[in-house]
Amino acid sequence: MPKYVMWGACCEDVVEKRSPYRQAHLDGLAAQKAAGILITIGPTQDLTQVFALYDAENEDTVRRLVEADPYWQNGIWTEYNVKEWIQAL
Repeated sequence: MPKYVMWGACCEDVVEKRSPYRQAHLDGLAAQKAAGILITIGPTQDLTQVFALYDAENEDTVRRLVEADPYWQNGIWTEYNVKEWIQAL
């Protein structure tokens, strides 16, 4: 299956604003990881961006997962881009 990179931006005051949605967010990510779709995800050190790698059938699948995430639905992630990734090594 193809792999996809997702880069996104986080809102200001992300630590405080994400709190009500954090457990649902983490539970959803755990389910994606268990299903083999999500390879890895995490914020940058300064908490301004998020990075993820997906092993998915197509870009639409990744977009559906991102847009179903509580962080996207509640404005914690403010924008994102998805690109198909070619693993060289």
